[in-house]
Amino acid sequence: MNKILHKATYQSPLGEMILLSSDQHLLGLWFNDQKFFGANYQLEQADEKIVWPLKLTLQWLTEYFSGQQPDPFAIPIKPEVTLFREQVFQELQKVPYGQTTTYKELSDQLQKQESKKINKARAIGVAVGHNPITLIIPCHRVIGQDGSLIGYAGGIERKQALLQMEQAL
Repeated sequence: MNKILHKATYQSPLGEMILLSSDQHLLGLWFNDQKFFGANYQLEQADEKIVWPLKLTLQWLTEYFSGQQPDPFAIPIKPEVTLFREQVFQELQKVPYGQTTTYKELSDQLQKQESKKINKARAIGVAVGHNPITLIIPCHRVIGQDGSLIGYAGGIERKQALLQMEQAL
């Protein structure tokens, strides 16, 4: 049985965004022109009914872009990704508003319980680049080891604007 999908549009100060959800969870949130837009969902088949997860997310976005610090855990999300990416995204959600982390720090955090650690920064970079729920899973808060703004599917200019809005730069 196919799951019924719902979508909505949000006009952010940084461009139009598309939201996608099931009846229970937010599945996607993308800037219209970003890389990996739609994450292989058939967006044209989703209806435009504003269900509970979309309503919550629209309110969250309004609060976020008005300079408030809405709780990313207030949105019921369910990215349809591999276990590794899910773990990366869970760590990303822990990065506080107004702060940044690096790919290497995420790698270390993911392996904190392991005795033998390897640098997974590249794999984390791929996961972050394919984040299907931007902002709520704050991939824009990940920077290079040297502090450079690298690797944001929504574009470096947008990443810089988001970090400046959060006063993380």
